[in-house]
Amino acid sequence: MLASGSTEFESRIVSGHFSYLKQLTSDGMVILAGRQNTDNSSFGIVLFNAGTVEEAREIMLSDPAVKNKVFRAELFPTKWPCSALTTQNRAITHLTQSNDI
Repeated sequence: MLASGSTEFESRIVSGHFSYLKQLTSDGMVILAGRQNTDNSSFGIVLFNAGTVEEAREIMLSDPAVKNKVFRAELFPTKWPCSALTTQNRAITHLTQSNDI
């Protein structure tokens, strides 16, 4: 979304993005998701469980905001051997506003 405000299309897609993350959280896939907003730049981070890098990429690419090019996403597969969580395979998605729309 732009600093000057979002379009109706962007607002609808971002609402779908939020619903998608809420569903993944309910399904136990998302560990945390949030937005950082500083100095006119905004980005989000999603930490989720995935069995494989391919599964992680599919989760990321299925996000309505990524599919509709409202957000760009980068995938950072990682393992967390020292974690209080039960599984070690994680993926972090970094989301930023897309300039494609």
